[in-house]
Amino acid sequence: MVNRPASVVDSVYDNIYHRLMALDIAPGSRIPIDVLAREIGVSQTPVREALSRLEREGLVRKEHLIGYSAAPQWTRKQFEDLYVFRLLLEPEAARLAAKNMTPEALQQLQRAAADMGNGETPLDRNTRYSRFARADANFHDDIMRISGNEIIRSTLFNQHVHLHIFRLMFHTRVTQEALEEHEALLAAFRAHDPDAAHQAMYVHIERSRDRLLSAFE
Repeated sequence: MVNRPASVVDSVYDNIYHRLMALDIAPGSRIPIDVLAREIGVSQTPVREALSRLEREGLVRKEHLIGYSAAPQWTRKQFEDLYVFRLLLEPEAARLAAKNMTPEALQQLQRAAADMGNGETPLDRNTRYSRFARADANFHDDIMRISGNEIIRSTLFNQHVHLHIFRLMFHTRVTQEALEEHEALLAAFRAHDPDAAHQAMYVHIERSRDRLLSAFE
């Protein structure tokens, strides 16, 4: 069997991912593989591979005899439960990360933060926003990795927290304020100050929750 070039699948994946994040594919709606393949201009094989990846990330669901559909939007209760959960885990992980911070790890975090603020700017605002969502997820996962607590990291990673949060709302204020809060985290990491890192992460998550609550109003 000849393996399909990864670049084709990656391109199809990016296409569908941006549609899901921008809600061009409505939450809960069916995703007919044949229609999507025609719209993108590829065979059904890379579409299936891309949807399989998106299923692992929780952005689509697959049901027997029905096929793929976009994951439903979170309810307010799910959203509030998630933020209680995040406030329990992520500030402590940030504290641990500050204790474990090395020059190399700090450089990686700083590069990740810079990529979010100064990365390429596509003409399509929704595409830019969905890329920011991915970069934000990676930034937080890097902090969890540096913390050294794999239970915290894998628990949060498996919830695909950031991708679902960013599906809730498109707003430039969300990205700009998140960047400023990330800088407060980096300042604590540069100072190797565990308490300041704990506080900065706690404030960041609280403000993220408050910004996004309007999605339910």
